[in-house]
Order: sequence, then structure tokens, then C-alpha cells
Amino acid sequence: MTQTIRAVKRTTNLGLTSAVHRSKPLSRAGLLERMFTLAFSGLVYPQIWEDPVVDMEALALQPGDHLVAIASGSCNILSYLTADPAKISAIDLNGAHIALGHLKLAALREIDDHAVFRRFFGQAQSKANVETYDRLIAPRLDAVSRAYWEGRNLAGQRRIELFARNFYRYGLLGRFIGTGHFLARRLGCDPRVMLQAKTMQEQRALFDRHLAPVFEKKLVRWLVRQPASLYGLGIPPAQYKALAADGDAGIRAVLRHRLERLACGFDLKTNYFAWQAFGRGYGTEPDAAVPPYLEQGNFEMVKARAGRVSYHQSAITAFLEKQPAESCNGFVLLDAQDWMNDADLTALWTQITRSAAPGARVIFRTAADERLLPGRVPEAILAQWQYQEERSRALGARDRSSIYGAFHLYVRGAAA
Repeated sequence: MTQTIRAVKRTTNLGLTSAVHRSKPLSRAGLLERMFTLAFSGLVYPQIWEDPVVDMEALALQPGDHLVAIASGSCNILSYLTADPAKISAIDLNGAHIALGHLKLAALREIDDHAVFRRFFGQAQSKANVETYDRLIAPRLDAVSRAYWEGRNLAGQRRIELFARNFYRYGLLGRFIGTGHFLARRLGCDPRVMLQAKTMQEQRALFDRHLAPVFEKKLVRWLVRQPASLYGLGIPPAQYKALAADGDAGIRAVLRHRLERLACGFDLKTNYFAWQAFGRGYGTEPDAAVPPYLEQGNFEMVKARAGRVSYHQSAITAFLEKQPAESCNGFVLLDAQDWMNDADLTALWTQITRSAAPGARVIFRTAADERLLPGRVPEAILAQWQYQEERSRALGARDRSSIYGAFHLYVRGAAA
């Protein structure tokens, strides 16, 4: 089992090294890149931070479609099943994310009661979850994923026990949010107070009173100028530079604006991303907002279609190289292109264009409000795609996660 985990970690580290390392090891930029790779080598996202409702509207999935998507925390992968595609290929460099996806698939196969499934992945903080794992899920889990979840930390606890202690407080992002809460409280502000709001007007008042002042503190001003301080958000050095340049007032103003939109831009009753940020988990009420795959009305549908999902630990370009021409109908790239140089982008879009069926759609997000591809990917490739600028703006405005600068939709062979 130990050898299996080591092999998965080795694959993760090799993939991250290829994706992130651009500078000499002993340079400041090279050191930051290697620090990021180390931070990103374990579980990063217990929950993905892209809105699947927006994604599905942009993708316009049809029965028979093959969707290729970066997996991350797999909330979106399983939520896409509600749109009824024939096949979803979930890709990720990170072995921990692959293990999380397999855990969710095995749970869907073995758990027949929605309340038990939601307790496991919605509340994720009950000893009964560990009992459910041992009794139902573990015997049906693949060997690599089982080795991951039954691997032990320095205290001798199995990783699966995170689901008895609020799984969403762990992983790189969960700990980053927890650190943010700790720091805010020490500076006299409590992010949890946001959840007391009953109306959007109250949300605005609470943000102005309790969260906005944090950005004026000297310690926060200093911290946000350090690229490593944002590694917990999954922001590598190259993406940090783009984020810092997204506006005249610098990165502090950008981060404040994004948090303000998360706190005030959508009704908290419908925004589970805000609950994760301010409450470190989903709401406990039966009607609390959760990702589509956790909604009671979607449970039987998602359970019945779970066999359509397959997981692959790979770079997405390498995966696409193995796909037949014109065989893929949708591509979900998250914000991965922010990590890439021009050669990487060209290689990726060469394979996307080759494997894309007529009318295929590509969606992705960028940290900054920028087009990203023009001037970096050859025009001969981009000319085969139509950028849906107005549609992209409209969809991005509805993304409840609120943390990105822009949402982008490209359509293969669409008329101008």
C-alpha cells in the first residue's frame, strides 16, 4: 500500500513539475515555483470553485456527448451528469483529486439513501461516515484510491477520518480558508458573521462593517504582496502576476473586489460557495444550497449515470493526444491555462482542435479579465473557433464563486 501511494505521489509531482516549473531553481521565481509544487502535491480542493450551473449552460450538453474536464474536487464532474452526457473523462495531475473522485463514484454505487450520501459529502463530519466507508465503500474501491484513503497521517489517523471532522476544513484550500478566518478574528473581524444576513441588504451592511476593514490592516497589506501567501487558493506564481496586474489599484484591490462580490453579489441562501468561504462548510438545513450532485432531486439521476464517468491521472494535453479525431464535444479547462506558457497553450489547443467534434465547446476561466489566447496561440488554430464574447461576459457575471476575473466560451466552427 505504501508503494502504491508513493507511485501516485511521484506521478503527481512529475506532472506538477512539468506544468509549473519555468525558471532556474536558484532564482527567486524558481524558488516560488518549487514551493508551489510542494504545496500542491497533496489534496488541494475538497470542493471545486467553479459554478457548475454556469458551466452546463455554456456547454449545452446533449445525449451522446463526450465531455473532457479537469476533475479538481469532482463536485462539477458529478453535477454535469444532470445534463445527461454519454461520457465524462475526468482528468487531473493530482492523485489525491483522482482518489476523491473514485471515492464519490464508489459511494454513489453503494449508497442507496440520499440522506446518507449527503451526510457523507454534504456535512462530511460524522463518525457514521467512516463506518459507511468501512462497511460499504471500501470493498468496492479500487486499490490505489483505497490505499490513499486508508493511508495514515503523522498522528496515525486514516485519511478517510477527515469525513468525521469536516472534510471541507482540510486540503490546501480548506486550511487556507481556516487561516483566513483565524487571521480575520485576530484583526477584529469574524467572517462567520456574514451568515447571519437574511437579505442582500444585510449582506452588504455586514461586509462593509466586518470584512472590508480587514484589507486596510498593515499585516494584510503586506501578506497579499507575497505570492506564496495565495498558494492556498491554488494560485501559482504566473497566475499571481496576472492577478496583480488586473486593475490599476494592485492585487489588494482585486482581492477585496472578489470577496465583496462573493459576499454581496448573490443571495447567500442560493450560494454554497459563500457558505464554504464564510462558514467552512455547507448549510445544515435540508434546503441549504449545495452543488447539484448533492441535491435530493438529482440523487437517483446522478447515481444511475455515475458509470459514465472515468478518471485519468494525466495532463489534459497528453490525454487528448490519445483521443480519436472529432470525438469530444466539450472541454472544461478550469483556470489551468493561466499556468501555461505559449508553447503549452499551442500544444493544448492543437489537440483540442484535432479532437473536437463540429460545434464542440470549450470553457475556462482566467484569474485576470483578459482574453489570454490571442497572440499566444497561432491564428491558424484560433480561426477554427469562435469566441463568444458577449455570452462569456453574461455567464461570468452569474458565476456564484466570484473569484475569477473572466469566464470564456469558445465554439468550434461557429459562425461569426
